[in-house]
Amino acid sequence: MDYVRARSHQHDKNRVESAHDRQMTILVIMLFFVALLPYALTAHLAVISPQDPVLHIGSSLTAVCTISAELEVTARSLYWTLNGRRLARNTYKVLSPTESSVTLHQLNGSLQRSGDNLVCHRSNGEVLAGSCLYVGSSPEKPVNLTCWSRNTKDLSCRWSPGSQGETFINTKYILKYKLKWYGKEKDCEDYTGQSYTCYVPRDLAIFTPYEVWVEASNQLGSITSDVITLDILDVVTTDPPPDVLVSRVGDLEDQLSVRWGSPPALKDYLFQAKYQIRYRVEESDDWKVIDDAGNQTSCRLAGLRAGTVYFVQVRCNPIGIYGSKKAGIWSDWSHSTAASTPGIDRSHIGSCDSKPSEHNSTLRKELKQFFGWMRKHSYGCTDVSIKLYDQWRVWLQKAQKTHDQVLQSGKS
Repeated sequence: MDYVRARSHQHDKNRVESAHDRQMTILVIMLFFVALLPYALTAHLAVISPQDPVLHIGSSLTAVCTISAELEVTARSLYWTLNGRRLARNTYKVLSPTESSVTLHQLNGSLQRSGDNLVCHRSNGEVLAGSCLYVGSSPEKPVNLTCWSRNTKDLSCRWSPGSQGETFINTKYILKYKLKWYGKEKDCEDYTGQSYTCYVPRDLAIFTPYEVWVEASNQLGSITSDVITLDILDVVTTDPPPDVLVSRVGDLEDQLSVRWGSPPALKDYLFQAKYQIRYRVEESDDWKVIDDAGNQTSCRLAGLRAGTVYFVQVRCNPIGIYGSKKAGIWSDWSHSTAASTPGIDRSHIGSCDSKPSEHNSTLRKELKQFFGWMRKHSYGCTDVSIKLYDQWRVWLQKAQKTHDQVLQSGKS
């Protein structure tokens, strides 16, 4: 019984709270309409003409505020504002007891896409009427239209809005495309990416060229870009190479090995991949690019600084997909992969008995001169010079270790 009473009490409480919430909602709505009432009462008693005009930059405009006699105010008492800023009295003119005009010269582009607000006020600041001014320019011819397809599955296009670009009023750009010899003209619908780009996600044909163009329009005019013709297979790009691995080459302090995977999304396509590598030291933003990596999926970086952290990235260009004669489009760079070169072993420095033999000293000096030159010219992925250089470095390190061991045994 106590449980039933408690449930009944809670139900009554909820019903009271619900009724209170409804009353508060009604009160808020009433207050909103009361706030708008003064403007609602005067809105049909005053009007600005022209209403919402569209004008070219540099134009002049004369607007007239006409008030009803019911307002019991005279045109002489009115004043004007543009975007909330009061206009100078010398721009006004009283045309009649119920008409006041304002004249604006050499109008600049609108400060906002929704238009500049020209408003007529009573002397007490009350708004009587308003008009939006759209001041801008007609669109220029879109230029630099380029398109690319990621793994032949889609199409993305980008363009520039002409040399000036800014029209100051809402300007609509529509990317259009169609099969060159047949098919219906279609509009690209996905403009959610960067400005002046559009994305076609599916339903694209290969082995058949497309015509693509951009139409630009606003309230002051319209214009169309040049039409470009493309085959999806000629504009393919792909994902960055996966599984980038950077590692040391034994104890060689001036080299790193780089390996990566081929683009998995194109594994079923007949094509050749071209790769680029770039690397930089940890404390610098300047990248050094290696263009001659070819279609191999590994490379040796030489001529590096000992004991230094390097960041490495790889990108791919799919060339000749299904026999296409056009160069592909480079992918984005892979995420940076870091590795450090070994430091120089200086444990023998400071030893009292560190003189090499005369023969070893002469040979080392000659090799240093020769391979110093090779080292200077061995950037990239050149196999022959790298192999010779490796052999010399391994020999030199072994010779140094043997020499150090002889010194240590002599001391003991």
